[in-house]
Amino acid sequence: MVGVEISIGVIELMTIKTMGFPGRYIQGPGALEEIPELLKSFNANNVAVILDEVVNKINGESLQKTLSQEGIRANFVLFPGEITTDVVSELASQVSDLNADIVLGFGGGKTIDCAKWIAFNCKLPLFILPTIASNDSPTSRLIVLYDEHHRVARVDYMVRNPDVVIVDTTIISHAPLRFFVAGLGDALSKKFEAAQCFSNQGKNFFGTPSLATARLLADKCYETIIAYGEEAVKQLKQYQSPNDAVERAIEASVLLSGLGFESAGLSLAHALTRGFTAHPIMTKFLHGEIVAFGSIVQLIAENRSLVEIKAHAKFCQSIGLPVSFNDFGLPGLNSLELEDIAAKTMMAPYINNLSPKATDARIIESLIRANEIGISL
Repeated sequence: MVGVEISIGVIELMTIKTMGFPGRYIQGPGALEEIPELLKSFNANNVAVILDEVVNKINGESLQKTLSQEGIRANFVLFPGEITTDVVSELASQVSDLNADIVLGFGGGKTIDCAKWIAFNCKLPLFILPTIASNDSPTSRLIVLYDEHHRVARVDYMVRNPDVVIVDTTIISHAPLRFFVAGLGDALSKKFEAAQCFSNQGKNFFGTPSLATARLLADKCYETIIAYGEEAVKQLKQYQSPNDAVERAIEASVLLSGLGFESAGLSLAHALTRGFTAHPIMTKFLHGEIVAFGSIVQLIAENRSLVEIKAHAKFCQSIGLPVSFNDFGLPGLNSLELEDIAAKTMMAPYINNLSPKATDARIIESLIRANEIGISL
């Protein structure tokens, strides 16, 4: 028996585990002003800025002025709004013609993923400057591509995480509150998904089991949002400016959540996005909004206590996240819709990171119960 215990211990110690980080992470009010010095450290003076028309209208002049004052040339490349293979290929061609020496993604999740694809395929360093905190894409190497019907088509990967992530909390505080709340919704699931991935011997997005550090970050992400989320939402709703609660919540939804999901893995809450984004109504909602509802579904599928499920759902509701089909503008889902969502969810690569194991019937049952609990709150 002693020999067996030693053998198991050696196997565990020899298991390769990987974790990824951005090269540098900067956060705070006015962080945009740090960009010129950061670019100089990369010997960059010709920047391809990927942004959409809305961001260009609201924040483009500020970025252009900040860079031009330091003698840095900024070439604005407009992202049309949907990240498809055709779009990223065309924009990458434009960036190549500019002879840029660095790519800067300036915007929301899809703009950021577009910048990632361009930087990777043009073999250029990558800076990320999010204008909203609606999801945890800024720190990761994942690139989510969609089809022409706005459905998730595939996920590509950069070789490494972004070189620099700059989170200007003043910019984020001025964005519509809905995006901030959605980011909290996306982040809230990571604790539960990381735990399920680990307990079911799943792999993270580096293809290895998770390090304990990654799971600790996922746990801390949840704790931070529970502690500061409501105050942060109230602060932004009333003042549209960051305070300590806002800073802590953004750190959780961007940094802790990003490190947690990529290095600790995902489970049902994110698998459900495959089904939800195929629904004609639910696909119109933000990623973090549907993930938040998916986290309630996951807790039900895990057979957690009704007390714990309701506490989680009530918190989601308290900060403005959807907790029932009604919140998506749906009186309910019929059997065909439920079956379609379940079938597409079962196709997600991390669907097996769940105990008890996921089945179509279990997903449908959990969706129905989540809706019932949400209505009852």
